[in-house]
Amino acid sequence: MSETENTPAAPLETIALSLRRERERAGLTLTELAKRAGIAKSTLSQLESGTGNPSVETLWALGVALGVPFSRLVDPPTPQVRVIRAGQVPIVRSEQSTYGAALLSSGESGARRDLYVLELEPGGVRHAEAHIPGSVEHVILTAGRLVAGPEDSPVELEVGDYVSFSGDVPHRYEALAPGTTAVLVMEHR
Repeated sequence: MSETENTPAAPLETIALSLRRERERAGLTLTELAKRAGIAKSTLSQLESGTGNPSVETLWALGVALGVPFSRLVDPPTPQVRVIRAGQVPIVRSEQSTYGAALLSSGESGARRDLYVLELEPGGVRHAEAHIPGSVEHVILTAGRLVAGPEDSPVELEVGDYVSFSGDVPHRYEALAPGTTAVLVMEHR
């Protein structure tokens, strides 16, 4: 990974990218969003270019006008591909039984999730076309070895590893060992 991939975006850059992304998602012009938020169009333009100095009140007003939480404007977006290796997540254990749970991913409100068990064998690659916009795939490898993820950046997984990636881009699944199985949660936003 290059150094720039590990460096979080500066707050103003994050705000600028988030504002532009959310405004475009909402289908609003600069003028319309500025009017709805009760701020000057020039202020919004500066914020989207990363040169403004927003107050909390301005960001709250923009969040309300866009219908998104404040955090969506100031929190850097999660990476396209997220990998959690086996043993990297703390397990919360029950005091009454031999049950333990590790939270790998929490769903957004209104998201639909489909759950699958995958069975794969070496010798073939499953090339999947892009799914509907906003799709995210969550995979936990339960047996064998697997390469999964976007065509341009697949990840090799071992038993217990977790990966999530955008399902709305071409992606692949390839077993590296006989009897490979995984749990797939397909999230549609």
